[in-house]
Amino acid sequence: MELILIAGIFITLFLIFLAISAVRNPEDAQPREPFSVKGSLKNANSALKHLLVKRGKRSKKRERLESELTAAGVLMKVEEFVAFRMMAFVIAGGILYMVSNNFVLAIMGAAFGYFMPMILLVQKKKKRIKQFNEALPGMITSISGSLRAGFSLLQALQMVEEESYSPVKEEVQYVLKTLQYGTRLEDALLDWKRRMPSAELDMLVESIMIQRQVGGNLVYLLDKILETIRERTKIENQVRTLTAQGRLSGLIIGLLPVVVGILLYVINPDYISLLFTEPVGRILLGGAVVSEVIGFIFIRKMTMIEV
Repeated sequence: MELILIAGIFITLFLIFLAISAVRNPEDAQPREPFSVKGSLKNANSALKHLLVKRGKRSKKRERLESELTAAGVLMKVEEFVAFRMMAFVIAGGILYMVSNNFVLAIMGAAFGYFMPMILLVQKKKKRIKQFNEALPGMITSISGSLRAGFSLLQALQMVEEESYSPVKEEVQYVLKTLQYGTRLEDALLDWKRRMPSAELDMLVESIMIQRQVGGNLVYLLDKILETIRERTKIENQVRTLTAQGRLSGLIIGLLPVVVGILLYVINPDYISLLFTEPVGRILLGGAVVSEVIGFIFIRKMTMIEV
């Protein structure tokens, strides 16, 4: 009960801080100079440039985060996600500080609470794109079959929307709704490509747009794209199989020092506690952590082969 009460206090203070910062930004408060026309014009010009640059940076970050949320299929606004991250930052840090009464652990918990939502978002995005790519050959086969039967491309997409499952069903529904609002097919397809960052979808969209511009047999193009996607998937599976040993070796080598350290702490805490109490031990521990991170990054780069 006490933890819930203190967590509620943290959330309330955080919301009050958001309200205050929304009303008045301390960065915009500048000391006033004596009034002059030339100086006022100069200050107004520089302030306008500063505001445009700041808004440009914020809009780019907002668009990037919005595209991440869209690709992951998370029905959440950018402001809601940012507020969720900040609340996780405050709550995780506050709870760890109350439990351990250690400021270092509180900082680590706050960092965990701040970065974990973004890590989960990226993982959800990758999983959704993978599911979309796996279902894409079936979608192309359905579109090709509908075109062979004499249906138009719009009717073929409607049939895909009726027969498919998530996430293909949701993405095709979005395209159809966009077309119902009066958007051109080319613009709707380009927007679809921006929403779903998939190389396979890029090939499909580009082939449809080229066929609509210069003509040609769309069914033949779809068959070639389907063949290319299947061969690419086959090569990706082969590469994943060949690099499995390297990825497993990197995982074992990375976890081995951590597991050995935990075992030594359980068996003889006084022996390994020197790493945390002595200055030399802390330096060695910091160097070990840095070496672990560098080694993990190198092994991951060596085993991540893009097809």
